[in-house]
Amino acid sequence: MAEFLILRLVALAVIAAVSLMCGLIWGLLPGVALMLCLLVLWLGFHLYHLAQLLRWLERPAPRRVPDGFGPWNTVFMALYRQARRQKQSKRRLAIVLDRFINASEAMPDGVVVLDEYDRIEWINPMAVEHLGLDRRRDIGSQILNLVREPEFHEYMAEQRYSQPLILRNSVSGQELVLSVQLVPFDIKRKLLLTRDITQLERVQTVHRDFVANVSHELRTPLTVVGGFLETLSDMEQVDAATLQHFLPMMLEQSRRMQGLVEDLLTLSRIENSPLQAVQEPVDMEALLDTLQVEAEGLSQGRHHIELQRDSSRKLLGNQQELHSAFGNLVSNAVRYTPEGGSITLRWRELDDGRMAFSVADTGIGIPAEHLPRLTERFYRVDRGRSRSSGGTGLGLAIVKHVLMRHHARLEIRSEPDKGSEFSVVFSPEQVA
Repeated sequence: MAEFLILRLVALAVIAAVSLMCGLIWGLLPGVALMLCLLVLWLGFHLYHLAQLLRWLERPAPRRVPDGFGPWNTVFMALYRQARRQKQSKRRLAIVLDRFINASEAMPDGVVVLDEYDRIEWINPMAVEHLGLDRRRDIGSQILNLVREPEFHEYMAEQRYSQPLILRNSVSGQELVLSVQLVPFDIKRKLLLTRDITQLERVQTVHRDFVANVSHELRTPLTVVGGFLETLSDMEQVDAATLQHFLPMMLEQSRRMQGLVEDLLTLSRIENSPLQAVQEPVDMEALLDTLQVEAEGLSQGRHHIELQRDSSRKLLGNQQELHSAFGNLVSNAVRYTPEGGSITLRWRELDDGRMAFSVADTGIGIPAEHLPRLTERFYRVDRGRSRSSGGTGLGLAIVKHVLMRHHARLEIRSEPDKGSEFSVVFSPEQVA
């Protein structure tokens, strides 16, 4: 704007000076005066268009390019085309930037853009969740001032771009395991990428524990059987009494290993099956009769077994899987109920249309602190008692996976020294 005013003053001064000179020499040199007047007009013409140009440069836009005459029309048209190309290029860049931002916003991983001094330039929502940052307040702040874990500071100092850092971070009271990695994408800028691997870490932990538990569970019976075989092989003559003493114990340990392998195969088959179980009508009356016979066979007359049929409704599901799940609940009740106790199997309809199968016993019961973990693989309240009773530690894990495939829920009520009740509740959609 200042250049425009100066040019206007200069133009007015030139016009006034030339006009005065024209008035003084008009009578003497009319040709020279005419040339000076034409020069003033030519100069005013260019100063006018130059002023138009300066005015447009203050707020350049294609629709505001001024109209010109002569060579200035060519100049203004060139400016119009250039401004239009810049506007289109700017629009394309804005679209690309919006797409990049939208993609980064939707990414399941955290993204933090850092400048050459490790100051935050941009954060996506997942990085906010992972690192506990604030998208407004923390822009321009040093990332090291916000993430204070010593291993993170060491990682940033070493700038190990090829290897990620496993960082355990607590955000909003939730423990997260993060994979953090620096990625340079410019001469000065870097990307800090974060990925939540908490679930993967848990799976790996469960896998390690599972392998360790299987090895431990198999080692004990193998050691017993191997010890008996070694003893028998060292004896020159083996009498019938010795065989009568050793063989039943070897057979018991062999059956224990066989039961463990069968439960592992059952659990593996259920886990690798489709999430939705086969929806076929299951005759619950026939299944209940089978469960009662099995319970009486396991009990060998040591318990009072009672079956209560309060409904004749059928279920939709997989007969074999439901039999396996219910059978595990029944065998646990027999196994952990002292001689002379009672076990009740019940099939009933609840008030809201749901169906429930329950196994109640008067056994040893379970302390409340153990109830949330009962369906974990190889989890035992009392390891010594579980092994002596012949359990593999996988029964309730099988029950949990079967119920997940049938959209059912396991409810447990128990009190030490008074007994337990395990109830499987099915939604109305699972009732035939």
